Amino acid sequence: MSLHLVLGKGPVGSTVAAQLAALGHEVVVVSRSGEPTPAPNVPQPALATAPGVRADVTHPRGTVRHVAADATDAARLAELATGAASIVNAANPRYDRWPELWPALNAAALDAAARSGAVLVTAGNLYGYGEGSGVMTESTPQRSTERKGAVRAQMWRDALARHEAGDLRATEIRASDYIGPGTVGPAHAGARLFEPLLAGKTLRPVGDPDQPHAWTYLPDFAAALVAAATSESAWGRPWLAPTNGPLSYRELAGRLAAEAGLPEPTISPVPDLVLRAIGLVVPPMREVARVAYQQRAPFVVDSSLSERELGVAPTPWDRIVTDTTGWWVAHLAA
Repeated sequence: MSLHLVLGKGPVGSTVAAQLAALGHEVVVVSRSGEPTPAPNVPQPALATAPGVRADVTHPRGTVRHVAADATDAARLAELATGAASIVNAANPRYDRWPELWPALNAAALDAAARSGAVLVTAGNLYGYGEGSGVMTESTPQRSTERKGAVRAQMWRDALARHEAGDLRATEIRASDYIGPGTVGPAHAGARLFEPLLAGKTLRPVGDPDQPHAWTYLPDFAAALVAAATSESAWGRPWLAPTNGPLSYRELAGRLAAEAGLPEPTISPVPDLVLRAIGLVVPPMREVARVAYQQRAPFVVDSSLSERELGVAPTPWDRIVTDTTGWWVAHLAA
């Protein structure tokens, strides 16, 4: 088995590390503190190193080691990646400082991949496509004019240019808003949804709760990153994470409430004026307002190409609802 370097120990990085270890790989996780974050204690989807070859992460066979390092230090990252098969960039800089922080982080990851020979696999998102993109696929143009989307689009252009020049090998997996065990923080289907839902309080989402919306299951996102890291045919192009058909926020909240044995929740979206006012004093909320188009109109993906090529299918909605709700009930009880 191989060595893999994972940048970031948040929900994505921790889940990727657990899945790689389940396949018997040696994993080094880089973060500022170097302290481990426990992986969600739930069943994960079947993983694939190639179509038809699968493993269960509930029976890990590899190792995960945590190291404190500056993710903008390309020389240090290259040292840690010596002999590694891949560098998985699952870093997550502060939301309101993406334009300031992402360029240096991405440049360091690119340089480390070039120096070490490890393939760079970036955990991406859909911001680069921009408003009005319709049903998004791998071939949808990245044309966002919003500042965070522009940063993410440029990150991939930089990686692709160096890949095509033969300087390194790179790929990117793009996920929609993710849901799943361990999705703590301000994610739309994270604490902002589950904490009031399980307390019987009113849910206050951004945008229109009745628009169809794509939600990517966190373990499926990680499984696609793992598949891309270990499959040469995936390199040199981006992929969409395997994602089910869309559910509106209202439909999702209703299914989660039913799983928890609760009545249909009351939903009262945050008015745009209030969202903008909060953003004046809370910078991350200002950034949420700038991409609220994702919740005001259909936001849908077609991941069929990656499902065929990477051999990773989306987990059925029933299991997503059961596992995620169960995790949040236990998490909040603790």
